[in-house]
Amino acid sequence: MTWSLPEPMLTVAVDTPVLPPGWAAEPKWDGFRAQLAVHTGGRVLLRSRQGTDMTGAFPEIRAAALAQLPPDTGLDGEVVVWESDRLAFERLQQRLARRGVGAVEGSQTWPAHYVAFDLVHAGADLTGWPYERRRAALVALFADHGLAAPLTLCPATTDPAVAAQWLEWTAAGMEGLCFKRLNEPYRPVRSWQKYKVRMTTEAIVGAVSGSLALPRTVLLGRYDTAGRLQYAGRSTTLSQAASRTLAERLTPASPAHPWKGWTFSAGWGTQRSLEAHLVQPDVVMEIAVDVARDAAGRWRHPVRPHRVRMDLETSQVPLLGE
Repeated sequence: MTWSLPEPMLTVAVDTPVLPPGWAAEPKWDGFRAQLAVHTGGRVLLRSRQGTDMTGAFPEIRAAALAQLPPDTGLDGEVVVWESDRLAFERLQQRLARRGVGAVEGSQTWPAHYVAFDLVHAGADLTGWPYERRRAALVALFADHGLAAPLTLCPATTDPAVAAQWLEWTAAGMEGLCFKRLNEPYRPVRSWQKYKVRMTTEAIVGAVSGSLALPRTVLLGRYDTAGRLQYAGRSTTLSQAASRTLAERLTPASPAHPWKGWTFSAGWGTQRSLEAHLVQPDVVMEIAVDVARDAAGRWRHPVRPHRVRMDLETSQVPLLGE
């Protein structure tokens, strides 16, 4: 009998970390969302949220699935890589492009783990079961079959105090929390909730999109330990009021701008270049950022602009990676 993995259940962002009654909380990992299926006959599929087959890129997960999981099992979870005691998303990106010998070498250099947080198939379709029942079956699967690394059981709790403690894991790259209603079946809708930890900090305005008279987004920088201004991230779209306020402070860049000749991406996940206008890097902006960074210390996700900090000098801005 053949079966297929269901379309993934998705999340919607929320602004509060408080776990509501009747819900469970799980850590939100900085990795690749992926479903894992083991079919009768030894066929394994590791599929991304967008439907991309990632099986060949992570041979250690395929091997573990074959060796440890019973046939006709379907899981939902996250592929993660640890490096220097924190989650390293950029290593996942590097591994995703590898196949064959390159994928095997990648598994030895940057081994991946599969963090399972849902059981959608176990000899039969479980998507109609409520989360609470699926979770119990997932825990039993790990216990009964002695599942071990690189297969990992995602923690879950209904205790708000425990969920709050997990927010302290952000130093290791954990992004926040996911909330799931206990009585809800697994459906391809945005019904799970996600809370991302954000912090307020400062960065230097090095360039803008749009125009100097009406900036649309801000390209931000921070100095490295050698005193060079490095690109650190890009903002979401400015409000009209924030755009006008910032425009009053901007000065066209001098020929010696440290980013002269650089190109920037127009969006996250695209290679299309952005038309950026360099400005004199003497304006400090207060921003809200999440904990996801790449190996160079740049913010991986759009930052939220708060306000221009006319009371701060650029020398008072934290260094890149801080």
